[in-house]
Parts: sequence; structure tokens; C-alpha cells
Amino acid sequence: MAPGSQRASGHYFGLDCTLSSWIALLALVYVFAAYMLIDGIMAVVTSIQERGMLNRWGWVLFEGVLGIVAGLIAFFYPGITALILLYLVAAWAIITGIMEIVTAFIIRDMVSWEWLLALAGVVSVLFGIILFIHPGAGLLSILWLVGVYSIIFGVTFIIRAFQHRSWTPVLGV
Repeated sequence: MAPGSQRASGHYFGLDCTLSSWIALLALVYVFAAYMLIDGIMAVVTSIQERGMLNRWGWVLFEGVLGIVAGLIAFFYPGITALILLYLVAAWAIITGIMEIVTAFIIRDMVSWEWLLALAGVVSVLFGIILFIHPGAGLLSILWLVGVYSIIFGVTFIIRAFQHRSWTPVLGV
């Protein structure tokens, strides 16, 4: 191998990524599908476990079932999903955000940091609205938005898990 040829091959990687953007899009579809399935399954499990503690556990179950269905559609129809993923993500973000905001108001008497769940809901709704308003930006250009959104959402869930661990069950809620 000639000196400097490894460095030159690094330039081809960027070109390959640009010319093979469909691979990144397909990867996004499958990552979205996996995330939706896992999120949906976890929501279903959580709703069943907390049905004795929360009167509105059915909404969490409904959200979980919707997540599972969206994940399965994405896995089995990646071509179609690639075309409509932008709108699926936007709708899912808005619905999930609304449910998080409603849940924050429902649990405000049981948790001191419910505002974090409400904040995650507001961010989720805003994210979905932005995606609906600016679809022309393209699916690949929102990859970083999905990453930031997922980080915020994940951190919020981690904080929520620590809060949930310290809950004292209140009968009749």
C-alpha cells in the first residue's frame, strides 16, 4: 500500500455515505421499528403492572399497542415506511407528547418532579409539529433531531425510573 493511500481511502467513505444514503435511511427505518417495538412492549408491561395503582392504566396500554403496531409495520414494510416515516415519527411524537402531558397532570400529587414528564411531552409535541411543517427538509436531515429527541426522552425516563422507585403506593389512586 502506498504511503498516504489509507488517508485517501477515508475520503471515499464520505462519498460512499453520500451516494448510499438509502442505506442510512433503511437503518433509520429499522432502528425506528426496533425502538417502537421495545417502547410499545415496555408500555404494555408497565400498564399491566400498574393497573392496580393507576386508574388510567388503559391509556398506557393503548400507547403500547400503538407502538407495537407501528414497529411491526416498519419492519415488514421498510420501503413504504421510508416514504412515510417522517409522518409516522411526527404523529407518534405528538400523540406520545400529549399522553405524557396528561399523565404529568394526573400524577402531580404523587410525584414531585412531574414537570419533567410534562417537559418531555411538550418537547415531543413540538418535535412532531416541526416535522409536519417542514417535510421538505428530508428524512435524512432529521436524523440528528431524532437523536437529540431520543436522548432527552431517555434521560427523562431514567429520572422517572428513579422517582418511581421511591414512590409510596397510595390506595385508591
